[in-house]
Amino acid sequence: MAKILLIEDDLTYSKIIKNFLEKNGYELSCSTKVAEGLQAFEKNKADLIITDYRLPDGTGMEVLDQVMRLYPKTPVILITNYSDIRTAVKSMKMGAFEYITKPINPDELLLTVAQALKKEPKKPTPDVLPKPDIHRADSLDLSYQIGSSSGALQIEKHIELVAPTDLSIIVLGESGTGKEYISKRIHQKSKRASGPFVAVDCGALSRELAGSELFGHVKGAFTGAVDHKTGHFENANGGTIFLDEIGNLSYEIQIKLLRAIQERQIRKIGDNKDITVDVRIIVATNEDLQDLVKAGQFREDLFHRLNEFSITAQPLRERKEDLPFFAGLFLEKSNESLERNVSGFSPEVEEIFREYHWPGNLRELKNIVRRAVLLTGEGLVQKEAIPSELLENEGYVRKDIYSATDLKSSFEEQEKSLILKTLEEMKFNKSKTAKMLHMDRKTLYNKLEKYGLD
Repeated sequence: MAKILLIEDDLTYSKIIKNFLEKNGYELSCSTKVAEGLQAFEKNKADLIITDYRLPDGTGMEVLDQVMRLYPKTPVILITNYSDIRTAVKSMKMGAFEYITKPINPDELLLTVAQALKKEPKKPTPDVLPKPDIHRADSLDLSYQIGSSSGALQIEKHIELVAPTDLSIIVLGESGTGKEYISKRIHQKSKRASGPFVAVDCGALSRELAGSELFGHVKGAFTGAVDHKTGHFENANGGTIFLDEIGNLSYEIQIKLLRAIQERQIRKIGDNKDITVDVRIIVATNEDLQDLVKAGQFREDLFHRLNEFSITAQPLRERKEDLPFFAGLFLEKSNESLERNVSGFSPEVEEIFREYHWPGNLRELKNIVRRAVLLTGEGLVQKEAIPSELLENEGYVRKDIYSATDLKSSFEEQEKSLILKTLEEMKFNKSKTAKMLHMDRKTLYNKLEKYGLD
């Protein structure tokens, strides 16, 4: 039986998720705080961690960061509110297996948990699934997609132009716009294609360990350095290193990076000799590095060394003509992975997609299509399978969307039942009831009013 650690501070919500997953054959342990959850994981390793984003003593991102650094093979699923969509996108870059948004759909939760725990994903059977007629960059590789908008085609021209050179490149763009995919594309079309492509999220590097992660260290260089470590630059020798969120590097690391670019040499922490490396550098940022230079937070000489060529990835809201292409692509991939037979989107859903502003860009579109395919099963995706936030964003009135099996409805029903039962056990003493339910009296009064129990 697979063991799951759930970190969720809403005890009612936590209890319902626990009961739901246990009924489906999983063993659950629960914590309410970051520190408590990490301690529980250290003591009794789980096969999977599910963590809420907002926690009393921190965020689920801290849980993710710690687990990815120490136990990178343990999958982490992040639960977020829809307002945290940009954070959710960032969590995927940091290594989260998946994120799911509240209110949680039970089928989506079960599927995501099963996929996270699956060691050998089942391969889809070809020939039984429809293949949408879509243009793609590479018929055998869905990891990179060009699109058909003028902006997308311009980016591809720039890639073709700069890839054969050894110029350092800055890829600009919002989270979720595909900056890493663009960088991989440059590498694949370069003379270094047979060499390694090493991607590093600088935003996930702690200030203390960034130097060690990038350049390596020798045994005994600092407390905890119990063995020699090869850094990302040495691992990328003969190939390309991609540094995402470059603006997060400390001033000290910026100096070492500048030296690596200028002299093609690095020095491990604690070592007294240099190592020659042949590495092409591509960096990405969603910040304005020139503003950071003016503020004294980023070295001007490093900026100019990196900015030999720049490419800007457009946000999805500015390339709406690519929406049908990407939606179709994600539909095909979701059909295969979920073993569904969805043929397309209803005209109403297509209109919703066109009007929405897509703050999470391609990653958000991918997740929404995946969820819609799961809920639809076959035929056309209808409005009912689209998250309410998209409908509310465009003024749609959403009615009777959630079925009785939806976790939101289920949570509210069970919460009401739990409050009523506790009230009766406490002889309707509201102070004792609030204490038993681990909530303050004001919260209890609000819930009593909400459920008509006051």
